Amino acid sequence: MARYGQAFEMQVLVWGREGTRARAAEDGVEVAASQDALFAHSDVLSLHLRLNDGTRGIVTADHLARMKPTALLINTSRAPLIEADALENALRAGRPGQAAVDVFDEEPVTHHPLLELPNFLATPHLGYVEKDSYELYFGDAFDNLLAFAAGRPVTNLAESTNT
Repeated sequence: MARYGQAFEMQVLVWGREGTRARAAEDGVEVAASQDALFAHSDVLSLHLRLNDGTRGIVTADHLARMKPTALLINTSRAPLIEADALENALRAGRPGQAAVDVFDEEPVTHHPLLELPNFLATPHLGYVEKDSYELYFGDAFDNLLAFAAGRPVTNLAESTNT
């Protein structure tokens, strides 16, 4: 992700475990002085973490309150990385100014208070999906629509992929 930012001539700032920070420094990427500093200085902050006991709730209400009112928080990793209710409260308070996510605690999401906020963008968990997978899924889904419309049996995609 850092290389994408650099390609757009963004100043990239990294924070993570010691090994992550060391690799970033070796690659010439600036390392934030602290996790708090990362949140305070970022214009765009994108989370890229695995969810485990050490990362659950790693983003707190205090971290979000440190963000600029013009900042954008992006979470395409896992929803529980952010403390429960912290993002909604932070967006209502205007820090960060915006957020975009494609992960929720329960999916698919149909009703969630975040979806009502004008400074929040949600996508349906699209991260890390390859073009071929989309073509296969949507091709099968379209075939099922045609079959349904014609009164023919519809294939259960979940069952057909587990055989």
